Amino acid sequence: MNWILLIIAGLFEVGFATCLGKAKETSGTISGLWMGGFFVCLAISMFLLYKATQTLPIGTAYAVWTGVGAVGTVLVGIFIFKEPATFWRIFFISTLIASIIGLKFVSSH
Repeated sequence: MNWILLIIAGLFEVGFATCLGKAKETSGTISGLWMGGFFVCLAISMFLLYKATQTLPIGTAYAVWTGVGAVGTVLVGIFIFKEPATFWRIFFISTLIASIIGLKFVSSH
């Protein structure tokens, strides 16, 4: 169950990074709403990370949390913010995904 919480926490990390990107593109009230979304996603992400670390090793949990967030944020960047999807970006994101899966398999929890 804590692995699921950890993945969800990573997805909320993607959410707060996305909100930052959208806040940067807007101004006024809309930008403030995106910043509100940032803080909500940040709080949920941190709470779920905290819950997951109650049974998972902190080093593993943090690495998986940041990895899920990094992969998701790069994908959001490519699909929503129209960032380039070069061979090397996809290659290194793939190695990051493989590392996250590897950590799950070698974890004793």
